[in-house]
Amino acid sequence: MSSAGIPLHIAVYSDDSTVRQSILTAIGNRPSQELPELRLHEFATGPALRQAIDDKKKFDLFILDGEATPEGGMGIARQIKDEIFQAPPVLLIAGRVQDNWLASWSRADDVVIHPIDPFTLSAKVVNLLTTHRVNA
Repeated sequence: MSSAGIPLHIAVYSDDSTVRQSILTAIGNRPSQELPELRLHEFATGPALRQAIDDKKKFDLFILDGEATPEGGMGIARQIKDEIFQAPPVLLIAGRVQDNWLASWSRADDVVIHPIDPFTLSAKVVNLLTTHRVNA
C-alpha cells in the first residue's frame, strides 16, 4: 500500500485534556509508513463532536474516551455506528478490562484500556486505519 495520498482525519474525543494529549502524543502525525499523514482533531465535548459530524466533516477514525463526562464515548460510539452510513472505525478508550462488554454494546471496533499504553494505542490505530482503507 502506498504511503502517499490524502491525509487521514482522526477525531479524538475526551473531556480530559491530559487524555487527549496522551492520545495525540502516542499517535503522532505518521505512526506508519503504510499510511499517509494524520490530521488529529480534538473534541472536549460531545456536542462539539456531533456538530463536526453534522457539518459533514469526514473522519477516517474516531478515538473516544469511554470515561469522558458528562457524556461517555461508549454512547457516542453507538450513536456513530447507528447513524452514519458505513461509519468509520471507532477505537474506544475504556476504564477497565471489565468494561469490554460495554465496548461490545457500543459497537466499537477495538478497545484500549486506561492508562493508555502508547505502543498499544499506536498499533491499534494503524491496524484499524490500514484494515479500513483496504476494505473501503
